[in-house]
Amino acid sequence: MHHLAAQWIVGLLRDRNIPFLICGGLAAKGYGSERDLHDIDLFVPGEHFVSVVQAGQEFVSKAAAHRQEEGWDLTYVQFKYKGIKVEVGSADGPRIFDAGNETWVRLNMDFSRYVIVDVLGLELPLMLREDLIRYKAALSRPVDVEDIRAIRKSAQSGQAPDGKISAPRRSVIGDDERYT
Repeated sequence: MHHLAAQWIVGLLRDRNIPFLICGGLAAKGYGSERDLHDIDLFVPGEHFVSVVQAGQEFVSKAAAHRQEEGWDLTYVQFKYKGIKVEVGSADGPRIFDAGNETWVRLNMDFSRYVIVDVLGLELPLMLREDLIRYKAALSRPVDVEDIRAIRKSAQSGQAPDGKISAPRRSVIGDDERYT
């Protein structure tokens, strides 16, 4: 069912030309994690957040609001599509709790830093591996530690980001295009 929820939210965003970055467990899956997904997490630029909420209104399960919970301090909306939670965060000022330093730190969502990976049958823009590892290391929840181990193991094995040997994929870092 996760693939149906991903198809729904990606279609909603792409139909409106709204940039987005996949993060969380789905991004970790794109980099080699094999754990079961709990939900689908992504960010959109703040100026597009309200239009995303409005477009997905019929599937809202947690109203758009600023919340501080589970190591996160951000504005987000939760949709439920075919029983799967899809959480869309606003990139305006999200913070995470750095467990090691016991302090809140800003999470910079840079929409120019991504790699396109085939995950759940869709070509998705994942936040860069090092950015994902950085924020998961700061949060240091058990699920984050598990994801980091799996991502590093996959990277060491020389596999492509989606766990398959494949043709080069375009990644964009600022104005610098690279093939990985």
